[in-house]
Amino acid sequence: MASISESVSRPQQTVVAIIAATSVCHMLNDTMQSLLTSLYPLLKESYALDFVQIGLLTFAFQVTASLLQPVVGMVTDRWPMPFSLPVAMLSTFIGLLTLAFAHSYPVLVLGACLIGIGSAIFHPEASRVARVASGGRHGFAQSLFQVGGNTGTAIGPLLAALIVIPRGQESLGWFSMIALVGFGILSWVSVWYSRHRRNQKGRQTIDRTLPLPRRKVLATLLVLVLLTATKNTYLASISSYFTFYTIDRFGLGIREAQVLLFLFLAASAAGVYLGGPIGDRYGSRVVIWFSILGVIPFALLLPYVDLFWTAVLVVVIGFIFSSAFSAIVVFAQELVPGRVGLIGGLFFGFAFGFGGLGAAVLGFFADRQGIEFVYSVCSFLPLLGLLTVLLPRLPGHR
Repeated sequence: MASISESVSRPQQTVVAIIAATSVCHMLNDTMQSLLTSLYPLLKESYALDFVQIGLLTFAFQVTASLLQPVVGMVTDRWPMPFSLPVAMLSTFIGLLTLAFAHSYPVLVLGACLIGIGSAIFHPEASRVARVASGGRHGFAQSLFQVGGNTGTAIGPLLAALIVIPRGQESLGWFSMIALVGFGILSWVSVWYSRHRRNQKGRQTIDRTLPLPRRKVLATLLVLVLLTATKNTYLASISSYFTFYTIDRFGLGIREAQVLLFLFLAASAAGVYLGGPIGDRYGSRVVIWFSILGVIPFALLLPYVDLFWTAVLVVVIGFIFSSAFSAIVVFAQELVPGRVGLIGGLFFGFAFGFGGLGAAVLGFFADRQGIEFVYSVCSFLPLLGLLTVLLPRLPGHR
């Protein structure tokens, strides 16, 4: 990495270095987080958990992040805290160690909550840093930042299948060392961001003029939130229960099921990366239309196909559906200018929180009606994406 003095004196190189650093740390952060959901088959067997308890673990992690992220975003909009980023990694570090050496279900929940707190602190401020370093290419910066997270989420199941599941729960302790790497990188990013703020102080004011009437802005934000809720409830059904679904329906082993989950998550990472640059060129609204509506026929088919086409469809669904999120965040940031932390916290937090709530509800139905019933019901969720038709064009945008 370039030194801090080099970064300040050569801003164009700094943009790439800082966005890449936040993306790498997003990957490390979400790799550690995804280990939790990847361990569900092992934890279910070791602790004799039912699907409701599995869903509540996801709920504890994601709702902790959901409740705190908008608050963190609002606070840092008013009082920026560059060095909160390495603090987030320390919380994730402690959470992983707690999971590694837990011997009861309540301690597992505590570990999940600590990881959620780390996520709540990390996402809004790291998203802000990526936007500051974007040089105006907001879609590119958001997609590069987010693809790090999706890559980490995809890597987690592979690491769980190859290392944690064969070696047991305590092997999670080794992965907590990843958090220390992230702590070092984010300390460097925080120093750059702090110096950047001092250099820019007084040079420009933030224009917070709304591009649309206030009521229209609020209505559009509500539509974006509902689209995010729909998307993340559906994706939660795959990330939390897809391994159980393929094991139950197709008789796969845990490792083979984890590989299928990896294919879905890897396709999601690719979709996230491409969504941002396409949005910069053609507009965020176009990407949202394509992503939310384009996934409907594939989602409706998924519960009724064989193993081969299940693998094909989850890749297509992951790629198309995930391309929307960076576009939704950028669209909301342009809708409410000057509130980057609040918007980042609201949408990252809501994504986590509603996904967790959806996982808990789906777990309830999986226990009573069976996992295949859950996937049949979830196939209709993307139809709510028809609300996309209510999104307005922003003035000055194609």
